[in-house]
Amino acid sequence: QVRLVESGGGLVQPGGSLRLSCVASGSIIGINAMGWYRQAPGKERELVAAITSDGSTNYAESVKGRFSISRDNAEKSVYLQMNGLKPEDTAVYYCNARVLSFSAGWAPAWGQGTLVTVSS
Repeated sequence: QVRLVESGGGLVQPGGSLRLSCVASGSIIGINAMGWYRQAPGKERELVAAITSDGSTNYAESVKGRFSISRDNAEKSVYLQMNGLKPEDTAVYYCNARVLSFSAGWAPAWGQGTLVTVSS
């Protein structure tokens, strides 16, 4: 069974920074793309940033220049550095990974989510 666990959310003032972390565990053979999604109240879940196994990145237009995604393949981890936070960044942030496991083959995995609140 594959598990993704996020950490690092919290309350921050506009203009502030947070760093989200996500660690994958379980019977993992390999991990392909990893990424962060977010879902604000009353809105659909949206992609924030993604990173492939070789380090290629992709960002939502709304976060380009402010957020940075990185990963540590040896630690099965992905990170999201968020700078210049705005109130509209308030959402539950979810970690996602495409994982190869003995039990399920290649399949997407999701974390439980971590709440980021940007408010003064």
